[in-house]
Amino acid sequence: MSVSPELLVRHLVRKLQPYVPGEQPKIKDLVKLNTNENPYPPSPHVLEAVKAAVDGRLRLYPNPTAEPLREKLAKFHRCRPEQIIVGNGSDELLALAVRAFVAPAVGREHTVLSWDRHSTVQCLTPCYSLYPVLAAIHGARTHTFPLEPNFDLPQPRSLRKHPAWDREAALTFITTPNAPSGRGYTTGQLEAVSQLLRGVVVLDEAYVDFAREHALELALKYPHVLVARTFSKAYSLCFQRVGYLVGPANLIGALHKIRDSYNVNGLGQVAAEATLEDLDYYRKNFKRIVQTRDALARALLELGFQVGTSATNFLLVDPPRGTAQEWLGWLREQKILVRWFEDPRISRFLRITIGTETDTARLLEATRLILAKKC
Repeated sequence: MSVSPELLVRHLVRKLQPYVPGEQPKIKDLVKLNTNENPYPPSPHVLEAVKAAVDGRLRLYPNPTAEPLREKLAKFHRCRPEQIIVGNGSDELLALAVRAFVAPAVGREHTVLSWDRHSTVQCLTPCYSLYPVLAAIHGARTHTFPLEPNFDLPQPRSLRKHPAWDREAALTFITTPNAPSGRGYTTGQLEAVSQLLRGVVVLDEAYVDFAREHALELALKYPHVLVARTFSKAYSLCFQRVGYLVGPANLIGALHKIRDSYNVNGLGQVAAEATLEDLDYYRKNFKRIVQTRDALARALLELGFQVGTSATNFLLVDPPRGTAQEWLGWLREQKILVRWFEDPRISRFLRITIGTETDTARLLEATRLILAKKC
């Protein structure tokens, strides 16, 4: 008996549009400004700690709950270890949140099982494009609500009256500061929106170390709010994949029930612990990146670009002549890699990661050359 290979895969998966990460370049000497990595290496203390851990321990399983790291994080954030879960990057924890707090809406052959609040993942868009993918993988309903035209959060008064606002959504993701726009939000704004929601709220603070405010206090104040953090963007540990959630102990406990055993590798735990022991090094880098960001914004404005306000380590810019997609190709010809999104709401923009001062100089040199030759 022969079976069609296609039928061996779930209908839901066959129809799934997967998340597309930023390109990892294969061209030599390419300036990589497309995935919002920190341009500076981990601190010498972190590198020494990781090297020292490359010994006989590699044959052993790591701490299953990342307990020593959770204890250090709890001290850092002035909460209890039971209020923290560590994951294989914050992405794993976002996926766990969908699995823990949202009921699947579709069953076999995409038959609708439920359309109530328990099956809805809500995203304020544009946002991190992984959220709808996680909902689709789980068979949940995705509901999107638009940010303001300038990417600001909607006013609570308008949300209360808006018929499309889903106050009852099982899980709402808010990227703060926003990606891909870079727009920052105040704690007061986030609190006002969170108060309008009855389901779980995840405030995804992947870029918060480059912003003026954070909202961690909301995760320690409200019974339905979680804050997601990562060691990737600001702390130069993308390679190790370590993230965490902070929030009410009962919600964190639910996530622990469904996480994989030994979900965070041992070297990643060592690196993250050492990072927390050398925060001064990273704070200097944050300041340096913000200064470079602001200088780049001013330079691009002088060249005719429209530049959005940013509280992150990247800029969202609208080129003066030519389309953003054309600029993606033109910059690539100059060995500069930036990010462009097909989403019509942001397709006229380029997203540019803040690199080193040398990277920035090369970007501006390439930009001036393109303006002179192509435009």
